[in-house]
Amino acid sequence: MKVSSAAGRWAILAIVSSAVFLIVIDMTVLHTALPTLTRDLGASTSEKLWIINAYSLVVAGLLPGCGTLGDKVGHKRMLVAGLCIFGVASLVAAYSSSPVMLIGGRALLAVGAATMMPATLSIIRLTFTDEKECALAIGVWSAIASGGSAVGPLIGGVLLEYFWWGSVFLINVPVVVVALVAALALIRSDEGRSETPWDFFGSILILIGLVSLAYAIEAIAQAGSLPAIAVSTIAGAGALAFFAWRQRRRAVPLIDFSLFRDRGFTIAVLTALAAAFCIIGIALVLSQRLQLVLDFSPLQAALFMLPSSLMAFVGGPLAGWLMPRYGTDRVLTIFLVIGGCGLSGLFLFAHAGAVPQLVSLAAFGLGVGAAIAGSSHSIMSHASADRAGMAASIEEVSIELGGAIGVTVLGSILAGVYSLTLVLPEKTNYPPAVREGIDQALVVAKTLPADVARPFVLSVHQAFDTAYFAALALGAALLFVLAIVGWLARAAKPMT
Repeated sequence: MKVSSAAGRWAILAIVSSAVFLIVIDMTVLHTALPTLTRDLGASTSEKLWIINAYSLVVAGLLPGCGTLGDKVGHKRMLVAGLCIFGVASLVAAYSSSPVMLIGGRALLAVGAATMMPATLSIIRLTFTDEKECALAIGVWSAIASGGSAVGPLIGGVLLEYFWWGSVFLINVPVVVVALVAALALIRSDEGRSETPWDFFGSILILIGLVSLAYAIEAIAQAGSLPAIAVSTIAGAGALAFFAWRQRRRAVPLIDFSLFRDRGFTIAVLTALAAAFCIIGIALVLSQRLQLVLDFSPLQAALFMLPSSLMAFVGGPLAGWLMPRYGTDRVLTIFLVIGGCGLSGLFLFAHAGAVPQLVSLAAFGLGVGAAIAGSSHSIMSHASADRAGMAASIEEVSIELGGAIGVTVLGSILAGVYSLTLVLPEKTNYPPAVREGIDQALVVAKTLPADVARPFVLSVHQAFDTAYFAALALGAALLFVLAIVGWLARAAKPMT
């Protein structure tokens, strides 16, 4: 797929970047819409988490299979097919009339995203043969991936200011049409390798494993049934263990676990996982605090989070420029520390006014945006051109899985810590729903007399803030620990 014209190469980058933009925006666009959507559809706390997580979990489960399928049938075909599915699914999600229908629409969106996402990075790798050009192109791709997910709440906030919540999906359709026409016209077809086997069953095993473990984590946080927790944990762990056992015995695996023997590759995957965990999970946590505790509108909340979005866009190309000069591992370590300091600032300055929080958000966005870019380049540089699809799928699974784990873990922390620390005012009988989540508690507050509602709402806000601080502390600790691990690994043995 070599393209001789520089203009042609950058046009192709623009096409695949628009596809990535759609994919990553749908990971976070609902964050600012979630309170409104929850109220309009009557979604429970559990349904709320699954509306968010159905997308990331299905994408993570299908990505390895779609990566190797792209190697088999050609990456352009996968991109075109994925765009078509994504467009249809956007219409289904936009006009959903129940939480279950929306969860299904989000799952179908994920099928389209998983189909085209490995193709985007593979097309870049096959189009840009010069190492410096390729590093810059992947930096742009990564900036879109990290910055796009960060700007999703802003797009959601702007749309909700003027339209109903379904508009956050409907806006995908015209972008899909333009990208589809451009892809058919400008991207050369690559025939793929028909002899490459495709392990669909392997993808299903990953999907079963991830969904089961996500359910178990959520059930633990909400003090669910012990038998259900045990069954889902065993099913999830068993499916993933069987997948790993099966892959080691296949001649052409979906995921070649021998790649993880390379220390640089492993650290890069962990970095992508941790950065996505934080950027997706913290966006969900922060947007809910801004709207449900501080009473921001969706647009105000999105604007408050804008420094993180902007600096994530800056971080990707900056990392792409720095890595060839100072080494990927050194750059990753520095930016992980910057991201951790940003989350620490949000923790320390939560009640100190807007300016220090905005500065902290900027540092956080810069750190995780650059970390995702650096890890993406490192992962792809460890794979040969004929295995670009597999490497791309591993990189993207890391991002999607990190985001899904972030939503599951941090969302469960919000629910669990909130419920445990909520101390209700005495002498009033409150319905059990007030402990299920802040959304339900605030609905109950509207039915109470004013003199009862005021102390009740204060207690609810205090409990949610405790959960919010726990989520921030976990995210910061994760980034700092990974930075230390990367630093020690580099000190033990230098790597590029």
